[in-house]
Amino acid sequence: MPVEFRLPAVPGEAEGEAVRPVVVDTNVALDLLIFSDPRTAPLRQALAEGRLEWIATPVMRDELERVLAYPHIVARMDFYRVSAAQVLAAFDAQVRLREVAPRVAYVCKDADDQKFIDLAAAHAAILLSKDKAVLCMRKRLMPLGADIATALVLEDAASAAEAAATATAA
Repeated sequence: MPVEFRLPAVPGEAEGEAVRPVVVDTNVALDLLIFSDPRTAPLRQALAEGRLEWIATPVMRDELERVLAYPHIVARMDFYRVSAAQVLAAFDAQVRLREVAPRVAYVCKDADDQKFIDLAAAHAAILLSKDKAVLCMRKRLMPLGADIATALVLEDAASAAEAAATATAA
């Protein structure tokens, strides 16, 4: 089930809009850095505009490096004519490394995903993931300031007002 996190399409359109940290799980990172998945275009734009700050830990980088060696990923990188070194260089250029975050009280069913949840909670970040084990933790992490979504959506002020009115009426 897609879960969208909405940002105004125009930087500064939201009153008091500050740079928000974003944690990107490995599958979304692959979509962004290798596959140029159209669903990552709003994320790419918000990062380029400096509206989001991609944060990660060295452990997350290590996981990406390990995944880039999987045979099916190597084949996809060959198809897109990109090397693991290029992907890691793009990651390094965009990411702000942080210390490993302390474990939150909420434990993910998939232990490999806990690091993303902990970092998002520690920094009140947006966590972009397609993993069902992560998505099912949305409501538990909201009080900690973390927002979990499958995709980022940029919307104009009129669409945002209409969506808010529809949500209020429901």
